[in-house]
Order: sequence, then structure tokens, then C-alpha cells
Amino acid sequence: MKEPAGDDAVWRALSDPTRRAILDLLRQCCRTTGDIAGHFEVTRYATMKHLTVLHEAGLIRIERRGRERLNHLNPTPIQRIYRRWIQPFEAAAADVVLRLQRHVDNLEDP
Repeated sequence: MKEPAGDDAVWRALSDPTRRAILDLLRQCCRTTGDIAGHFEVTRYATMKHLTVLHEAGLIRIERRGRERLNHLNPTPIQRIYRRWIQPFEAAAADVVLRLQRHVDNLEDP
């Protein structure tokens, strides 16, 4: 099965701890590029490179207001990955718990 277009870019973007930290900041609220850069020990230029990778992966949306550039989190690509890679495993784990509960209930019945 082929991955949807863009998933490779999302995985690459999520592989870097600085980019994940940027996404954590954007989960709280939208932020200007300068505000984001102020949270890290890297240059503003390096922050811009990270934001470019996130934007190209579709993980952030950019809104320009005059000279300001507001960065917003776009959770859709992460939700797509969640539905494909995590949700199916949750169902399997829940099934194991239910089977265990039935087993324990059977042990308790005289």
C-alpha cells in the first residue's frame, strides 16, 4: 500500500526535535516568526528554515498581516497519520483488555 502524497514530508518534518517543539508552541496559539525564534538558541534564519519545512509538509499555515507573519498549526496531516498508524493499534489494545477482563471474570465465577 502506497502512503498518501505528502506523508514522507510530514514524517521528515516531525523527525526533528526543534520542529516538534515549534509545533508544541503553535498548539498553544498562533505566533509570529520572531516570537517562535525567541524560544530557541538558534538564529532567526535557522528558525525560518524549520518553519519552511513545516509549511512545505502542510503542518503549519502562514497568515501575513502587513510585516508580520503569523504561523498557525494545521493538525490535519497529524490526524491523517494518527488514523493510519495509531488508531488501528488502539483497537487491538482495547480488544486485548476486553479479552483479559473476560478471562478474569471467568476465573472469579464459581
